[in-house]
Amino acid sequence: MNTFGDPAIWLPLAFAGLMGLSILIYVCLDGFDLGIGVLFPFATDAEKDRMVASIGPFWDANETWLVLAIGILLVAFPTAHGVILTTLYLPVALMLVGLILRGVAFEFRAKAPARRKRLWDFSFWIGSLMASLAQGFMLGLYVMGLALTPFTLVFATITAVFLTVAYSFIGATWMILKAEGDLQVKAIKWAQGGIWGVVLGLGAVSLASPFVSTRIFDKWFTLPELYFLVPLPLVSAGLIFLLWRLLRTLPRESDALCAAPFAVTIALFTLGFIGMAYSFYPYVVPERLTIYESASAPESLMIILVGTLVVLPMIIGYTVLSYVIFRGKATELRYY
Repeated sequence: MNTFGDPAIWLPLAFAGLMGLSILIYVCLDGFDLGIGVLFPFATDAEKDRMVASIGPFWDANETWLVLAIGILLVAFPTAHGVILTTLYLPVALMLVGLILRGVAFEFRAKAPARRKRLWDFSFWIGSLMASLAQGFMLGLYVMGLALTPFTLVFATITAVFLTVAYSFIGATWMILKAEGDLQVKAIKWAQGGIWGVVLGLGAVSLASPFVSTRIFDKWFTLPELYFLVPLPLVSAGLIFLLWRLLRTLPRESDALCAAPFAVTIALFTLGFIGMAYSFYPYVVPERLTIYESASAPESLMIILVGTLVVLPMIIGYTVLSYVIFRGKATELRYY
């Protein structure tokens, strides 16, 4: 019997894939504009305007993917939603406060009197920092199986710092793509310093995941699976080396390869996400609830799938359209 022909099997799997894809896109896209905010203290006032201009057409659309991911978790895996959000209530609340603060600051910094602009710049930085740290803390606790112990809290705190550095790194690579002149040179230096935080963060999560449970350890280190998984860390190491080399050959007079660091960073984040997805599948709550145990009824999922197939192309369409229309270098920041 073909179990994947059973809606009780393929529907939860399909929604888990959609939720994972939404989270990955969010981390890559909203990651760079959160990173721009984290980098604010290292820029001059004029550079801050140019940095905001580089994310202005995209930042609110990027957050749509977070809404989609949480929405899928709520309607497709309601039991898991309750467990995850209950455990992560405080960091989720801090993340939302940070996202609201940076959204308000983004709009008000352009309308406030000059003497108060620095206050809103500071608010934009604090909001970006809060959201980044909260997301990193949630990632660390999730990797640790949502267990609340002194060790898991310390690990989550370390992960919070590393994810924030990773966001600042992808933000720096975005500025390499979108900026020119002195700001581009400065962005290259930011990326050169941040790459080590990315390496340590990926290393910490990759090393910790197999030791969370014997099940995950066996998935990674038993034969023949090991033969198929060896390319994953090898390719990741190759991408890190490529990034390191690129950042030492930039900038170039023709501005060639300015998009390469950003593209390679997205590829690196994608490989890291694939590794995590492989480790925790089929669990949506590590070692507690599988996607099949926590999924809504197949009849409900079928109705939700119809709505998703209508909404998802629209989200993809306007996301792609915004990046096509506003491609090229960031220009002077204007609100009229």
